[in-house]
This record gives sequence, C-alpha cells and structure tokens, in this order.
Amino acid sequence: MSGRTVTIAQVAKHAGVAVSTVSYVLSGKRTISADTRRRVLDSISALGYHPNAGARALASKRSNVIALVLPLRAGMHVPVLMRFASAVVTAARRFDHDVLLLTADEGTEGIRRVAASALVDALVLMDVELDDRRVPLLRELAEPSVLIGFPAEPAGLTCVDLDFAAAGARCVDHLAERGHEEIALLGAPTVVYERGTGFARRTREGFVEAVAAHGLLGVALPCEETFDEVYETVRGLLLDRPGLSGLVVHNEAAVGHVLAALRQLGRRVPHDVAVMAICPDDVAERASPPLSSVLIPAEEVGREAVRLVMDKLEGRVVPDSTLLTPLLAVRAST
Repeated sequence: MSGRTVTIAQVAKHAGVAVSTVSYVLSGKRTISADTRRRVLDSISALGYHPNAGARALASKRSNVIALVLPLRAGMHVPVLMRFASAVVTAARRFDHDVLLLTADEGTEGIRRVAASALVDALVLMDVELDDRRVPLLRELAEPSVLIGFPAEPAGLTCVDLDFAAAGARCVDHLAERGHEEIALLGAPTVVYERGTGFARRTREGFVEAVAAHGLLGVALPCEETFDEVYETVRGLLLDRPGLSGLVVHNEAAVGHVLAALRQLGRRVPHDVAVMAICPDDVAERASPPLSSVLIPAEEVGREAVRLVMDKLEGRVVPDSTLLTPLLAVRAST
C-alpha cells in the first residue's frame, strides 16, 4: 500500500479483527491473546502502518518524546557524550519514545520552553554540576526528570551515574596493591573543575582520600586536551616528583597524549611508570600498551536513566540514587 496512508481500519480488516482490538494492541491498555496480537502485528508490518503521532498524543495526553539535555561545552569529550546520547535514544525507542536534544547552553530557559509547550513527557539531563542552576526548576516541573550525575544536594531528585568517587579510589587501590608509593591523577581540563562538574570533582575526591588511606604520596592535577599542554604537564610532574611511578588518567582526550609524552620523555610503560585510565573499554584497549582501566559504562547508565524516567511516567516508585559499581579491567600497562 505504498504511496498512500494506511489506516487503522485497513489493518483491522487485514487481520480480521475489530478496530478496537488493533487500538488495544498498539496502546497495551488491554490484554490481547498472543495469537490475535501476533496477527495484528503481522498485518501492521505487511501494510506498513504507522500510528499517527498526533492522534496518539491526543488520546494518551502524551507526546511520546523525552528531552535529552546534553552538554556541548569546553572540556567535554564529545565521543563519550555521544555514547550516552546513543544509549538514551536506543533505550527510548524500546519504550516507543523519541528523543528531543537540548544543548546545555540553553540552560533553564530551554527546559522551561519545552515543558511549557508540552513537547516532551519527561527529561534526562547530563553535565550535572554540584551547584546546578537547573535543579530548583526540575523540582517545580510537572514532567518527571532523571539526572545522569549528582548535584551536591540531590534530595527530591532521581540521579544515576557511575560511582566516580569509588572509581578514583579503585585506581589507587590497584596501584597500591602493585607496590606503587607515589602516584598522580591527571584529571579533566581546568574548565571542567571550575564549573563544578560533579563527576570530575568526585573522582578527584575519591583519589585523594584513597591516597591518604593507603599512606601514599599523591597529587591530583587538571589535564588539558592538546599534546603540547599534556606534554608540559607530564614533564613538570616527573621533574617535581622523581619517585613517581603510577599515573591515573581521567581524561579520554588526553590518554594517547599522556602515553606519547612518556615515550618522548624516555619513560617505559609499565616498567618505569604504570598508567591506568577511567574511560570506555575500547579507549583503553586501543592504547599502546593496552591500559588497565575502570570502565565508564555509558550504555548502561543511559539505559538506566531511560528506565527510571519511564517508571516515573507510569507512577512507579524509583530510588532517588542509583550508583553503578566501578569495574576494573587489568591490562598490560600496570
């Protein structure tokens, strides 16, 4: 039936059922037998039927759209952000929802605009700062929301993320177990700390606390993204701390530069300096040598954020806080 719009009545006739039965299969509002449901779905597929989004929204009082507020700002590593975004989009489609992208530079005004226009059913927000200006607004909105990240005061919100403080500590634990006595964290770019971005601050706090708990010598430094800046940071660190034997890198854009800088400075990994990273597995595996790492589980976090927001839409009780346990993979670099 290409070339013209297929109607729900045509689907019902093709499947040999009432129009209301097709509607119930699409909406899930009533239980339909497995055989009848399969027959209806086969007819939908055969005829190429697409439910009218406007009519569906009027009937359900929902738009079937989630807003994703995504940071596109200095110091944020876009390839990793896209992993989170892709996971949210894929998970939303499983719930028959589309995703509307809002960039973080729109701030609270963008959130107010889409909420007031009834464009979206719910919101998922990233790039959460400890003192996040969006938080008071989220507490006022009728639309449910989930934050990928934690502000300093998360009460009354729904937040999900990797436990970054535990991730920083896990890296220290691993290096301490390997006998390293002086280590350093090369973290996010300076601008990310200056904004008070939660994941960067918490990783640094977890690292510093674990260094003290193990009785090690350690320092946590911001790390920029260009090779020249990374080289100068690494060179200065080795000059200031000749006993340094372990590095933790929490900056995906800088991982390759750190390894290249160490080679140029005559340091072998892992013989002279052990290096590990907090990053997606494929970033660690592509490095030379492959890096021991704590996984940033972007796909799992994105899926969980969507599941939580859909549960809230359906009126189900959800936990205020979901922290994913960091997973360490040991590779050649340590």
